[in-house]
Amino acid sequence: MKRIAILVEDLYEDLELHYPLLRLQEAGFETVLVGTEKRVEYTGKHGYPAMSDLASDEVNAEDYVAVIIPGGYSPDRMRRCLATLDFVRHMDEQGKVIAAICHGPWVMASACNINDKKLTSFFSIKDDLVNAGAHYVDAEVVVSGNLITSRTPDDLIAFTTAIIKALS
Repeated sequence: MKRIAILVEDLYEDLELHYPLLRLQEAGFETVLVGTEKRVEYTGKHGYPAMSDLASDEVNAEDYVAVIIPGGYSPDRMRRCLATLDFVRHMDEQGKVIAAICHGPWVMASACNINDKKLTSFFSIKDDLVNAGAHYVDAEVVVSGNLITSRTPDDLIAFTTAIIKALS
């Protein structure tokens, strides 16, 4: 079974974690919630809990086909954890699917080679992505090599559909 890591930290955008989690499970993927710490209950912006299965220092890129980075305010916290950045960086180096929505591309800016890649995000981090070398596109989903990005919860259907298509 193909295994997908979904990053989790406090203040994640609830729908951007739970919707892909359920859709990917429904499509037959094994999903693993990866937090900065193992077996910690993280709370979304709207109060929904999500228990991490593993800590980012316990995961290896070789064991996963993709990593999903939900938005909300959690990506700012994710970027503070070197093990999380290393995991995402190794996924990128191996050309594996990295999908981020909303503020999630902040993690890409810190861990991936986004120079000359087309990306989208929540509009407020556009400058961060451009300053890191990306070409910003305002679209519901953008696929650029192994990177998949979307803007907001309104784009979740297109976002998750693109992830499943990339992994099929």
